[in-house]
Amino acid sequence: MMFDTDIFIWVQRGNDKAAKMMEKSDERFLSVQTYMELLQCAKNKTQHRYVKDFLSSFGFAVLPLTENIGHRASIYVEEYTLSSGLRSGDAIIAATAVENSLVLASSNSKHFNVIKELQLKTFKP
Repeated sequence: MMFDTDIFIWVQRGNDKAAKMMEKSDERFLSVQTYMELLQCAKNKTQHRYVKDFLSSFGFAVLPLTENIGHRASIYVEEYTLSSGLRSGDAIIAATAVENSLVLASSNSKHFNVIKELQLKTFKP
Protein backbone atom coordinates (compact mmCIF):
# COMPACT_ATOMS: atom_id res chain seq x y z
CA MET A 1 0.00 0.00 0.00
CA MET A 2 1.11 3.54 -0.70
CA PHE A 3 0.47 6.23 1.89
CA ASP A 4 -0.43 9.86 1.23
CA THR A 5 1.28 12.61 3.22
CA ASP A 6 -1.78 13.16 5.40
CA ILE A 7 -1.56 9.64 6.85
CA PHE A 8 1.96 10.35 8.12
CA ILE A 9 0.67 13.57 9.66
CA TRP A 10 -2.09 11.64 11.45
CA VAL A 11 0.51 9.24 12.83
CA GLN A 12 2.68 12.16 14.00
CA ARG A 13 -0.36 13.60 15.79
CA GLY A 14 -0.77 10.32 17.67
CA ASN A 15 -3.72 8.86 15.77
CA ASP A 16 -3.73 5.14 16.67
CA LYS A 17 -6.00 4.25 13.76
CA ALA A 18 -3.52 5.65 11.24
CA ALA A 19 -0.59 3.92 12.96
CA LYS A 20 -2.43 0.58 12.97
CA MET A 21 -3.26 0.92 9.29
CA MET A 22 0.45 1.38 8.55
CA GLU A 23 1.42 -1.51 10.81
CA LYS A 24 -1.07 -3.89 9.15
CA SER A 25 0.28 -3.18 5.68
CA ASP A 26 2.66 -5.90 4.48
CA GLU A 27 4.39 -3.54 2.08
CA ARG A 28 4.73 0.18 2.71
CA PHE A 29 5.39 2.73 -0.03
CA LEU A 30 5.37 6.48 -0.45
CA SER A 31 5.96 8.65 -3.47
CA VAL A 32 8.99 10.88 -3.69
CA GLN A 33 6.46 13.74 -3.59
CA THR A 34 5.27 12.63 -0.14
CA TYR A 35 8.87 12.18 0.98
CA MET A 36 9.69 15.75 -0.04
CA GLU A 37 6.54 17.08 1.65
CA LEU A 38 7.49 15.34 4.91
CA LEU A 39 11.00 16.79 4.80
CA GLN A 40 9.66 20.21 3.85
CA CYS A 41 7.47 20.26 6.99
CA ALA A 42 10.47 19.58 9.24
CA LYS A 43 11.69 22.60 11.17
CA ASN A 44 15.28 21.44 11.68
CA LYS A 45 17.86 18.71 10.97
CA THR A 46 16.65 16.69 13.97
CA GLN A 47 13.18 16.46 12.47
CA HIS A 48 14.69 15.52 9.08
CA ARG A 49 16.54 12.70 10.81
CA TYR A 50 13.33 11.63 12.60
CA VAL A 51 11.47 11.38 9.26
CA LYS A 52 14.26 9.35 7.68
CA ASP A 53 14.60 7.06 10.72
CA PHE A 54 10.83 6.49 10.89
CA LEU A 55 10.64 5.53 7.21
CA SER A 56 13.67 3.28 7.48
CA SER A 57 12.65 1.51 10.69
CA PHE A 58 9.17 0.71 9.35
CA GLY A 59 10.44 -0.49 5.97
CA PHE A 60 8.99 2.20 3.73
CA ALA A 61 10.20 2.32 0.15
CA VAL A 62 10.28 5.71 -1.59
CA LEU A 63 9.06 5.38 -5.18
CA PRO A 64 10.89 7.63 -7.65
CA LEU A 65 9.41 10.08 -10.10
CA THR A 66 9.67 8.41 -13.50
CA GLU A 67 8.93 9.71 -16.96
CA ASN A 68 5.67 7.70 -17.04
CA ILE A 69 4.58 9.07 -13.66
CA GLY A 70 5.35 12.62 -14.77
CA HIS A 71 3.41 12.14 -17.98
CA ARG A 72 0.40 10.61 -16.20
CA ALA A 73 0.45 13.37 -13.56
CA SER A 74 0.45 16.07 -16.24
CA ILE A 75 -2.58 14.42 -17.87
CA TYR A 76 -4.35 14.38 -14.49
CA VAL A 77 -3.63 18.08 -13.99
CA GLU A 78 -4.90 18.88 -17.47
CA GLU A 79 -8.05 16.79 -16.99
CA TYR A 80 -8.98 17.58 -13.40
CA THR A 81 -7.50 20.88 -12.18
CA LEU A 82 -10.21 23.12 -13.61
CA SER A 83 -13.12 20.86 -12.69
CA SER A 84 -11.94 19.51 -9.32
CA GLY A 85 -9.01 21.65 -8.19
CA LEU A 86 -6.48 18.81 -8.37
CA ARG A 87 -3.04 20.16 -7.43
CA SER A 88 0.24 19.03 -9.00
CA GLY A 89 1.54 17.33 -5.83
CA ASP A 90 -1.60 15.21 -5.52
CA ALA A 91 -1.43 14.42 -9.24
CA ILE A 92 2.13 13.10 -8.79
CA ILE A 93 1.08 11.02 -5.76
CA ALA A 94 -1.92 9.56 -7.62
CA ALA A 95 0.13 8.86 -10.75
CA THR A 96 2.78 7.11 -8.66
CA ALA A 97 0.16 4.81 -7.14
CA VAL A 98 -1.46 4.05 -10.51
CA GLU A 99 1.85 3.44 -12.31
CA ASN A 100 2.95 1.04 -9.57
CA SER A 101 -0.46 -0.70 -9.29
CA LEU A 102 -0.77 0.24 -5.62
CA VAL A 103 -3.69 1.18 -3.43
CA LEU A 104 -3.36 4.74 -2.11
CA ALA A 105 -4.38 5.37 1.51
CA SER A 106 -5.51 8.95 2.12
CA SER A 107 -7.99 10.88 4.23
CA ASN A 108 -8.25 13.44 1.42
CA SER A 109 -10.56 11.44 -0.80
CA LYS A 110 -11.98 14.61 -2.39
CA HIS A 111 -8.55 15.24 -3.90
CA PHE A 112 -8.44 11.82 -5.55
CA ASN A 113 -12.03 10.64 -6.21
CA VAL A 114 -12.05 12.02 -9.75
CA ILE A 115 -9.23 9.73 -10.88
CA LYS A 116 -11.07 6.61 -12.03
CA GLU A 117 -8.11 4.26 -12.38
CA LEU A 118 -6.79 5.06 -8.88
CA GLN A 119 -7.42 2.42 -6.21
CA LEU A 120 -8.19 4.57 -3.17
CA LYS A 121 -8.53 3.48 0.44
CA THR A 122 -10.16 6.35 2.31
CA PHE A 123 -8.94 6.80 5.86
CA LYS A 124 -11.39 8.25 8.36
CA PRO A 125 -9.67 9.48 11.50
